[in-house]
Amino acid sequence: MKQDNNIIIMKNINKRYQMGDNEVIALENVSLEVGAGEFVAILGPSGSGKSTLMNIMGCIDTADSGEYFLAGENVADLDDDQLALIRNREVGFIFQQFNLLPRYRAIQNVELPLLLRGMPRDQAREIAEQVMGQVGLKDRADHKPSELSGGQQQRVAIARAMVGNPSILLADEPTGNLDTRSGQEIMGMMKELNSQGHTVILITHDLEVARMAKRVIRMLDGKINMEESYELPAAGSGR
Repeated sequence: MKQDNNIIIMKNINKRYQMGDNEVIALENVSLEVGAGEFVAILGPSGSGKSTLMNIMGCIDTADSGEYFLAGENVADLDDDQLALIRNREVGFIFQQFNLLPRYRAIQNVELPLLLRGMPRDQAREIAEQVMGQVGLKDRADHKPSELSGGQQQRVAIARAMVGNPSILLADEPTGNLDTRSGQEIMGMMKELNSQGHTVILITHDLEVARMAKRVIRMLDGKINMEESYELPAAGSGR
């Protein structure tokens, strides 16, 4: 069910969590469509439901009710192995905490998604080296995460996310642990990846970061509160 070039279609998504004796409504009747090639920011304060929404989009979590179609697949019809497959094939994740394996060198972190697909190591290494070059870290390929700056670690995380050429990049507060300059560089990379055809979905609490996307979806108390659109500056331009 892929309609009007939408890569994500969500209809009346609900998600609740039990915390002790209290039931927390994380998402309530959320309906959303994201077209292939869009650059969308999901903006909201802590507890607004934006991270839960991202986890469902990325097939890390599942909704209690509602319909979710990812790249034409009804997620509710997929078993755990199929969910893992579509997650690995369609989605690249970028996290605030980088989530790099500390004992692995940068190049090993980047090639890991390809190895998990069953790709031969030599082929995976060749592709990983190309992507490391694209993010400007070819000369840091043999460094471990602890030997890299925060901005460099996030570039490695971006390389890992894009090494499998996913349709969607899900970025959860990708500038949250970075200084201003490094954050601007990472957002420039997000714009560049979007210009190359990737659908980019950015989760953030920062309005200034959100406005670097073309479309901003504001969330509050588990619901979509408002949508706004902006003219997207060219990749690499200032704002």
